[in-house]
Amino acid sequence: MEKSVINPWQWQNGRHYAQAVAVKQVESTFYCAGQAAVHADGTSSTADMHTQLLLAISNLEQVIRAAGFESKNIVRLNVYTTNHEEFFKCFDTFGEWITRNEIRQAATFFEVKSLFETLSVELEATVVK
Repeated sequence: MEKSVINPWQWQNGRHYAQAVAVKQVESTFYCAGQAAVHADGTSSTADMHTQLLLAISNLEQVIRAAGFESKNIVRLNVYTTNHEEFFKCFDTFGEWITRNEIRQAATFFEVKSLFETLSVELEATVVK
């Protein structure tokens, strides 16, 4: 697999995403449903945004690994949140995860009216290998 990041500017680098990602010679593509702060027993978290973000990341990583893919090969990441202001208070946690996993992805952030039950953040990814 050959992955190229396209950034005509530099400002997005501090925001932990790329303007575009081109991928050639892909063996397989994995489209992952949105992963949120849902516990293993199926109950939705009632915790704060930061705690929910950590659980959503953990759940996303678990699904990606179970499919035989790696988080570093996320090429598209949509982030849905019910409150941008609260999400950006824990943006450092998000950025640390992106950096630690060497993820170079195109991303879009959406503020939505609501998510399922008590959820406040959801991560939807496309991963390649």
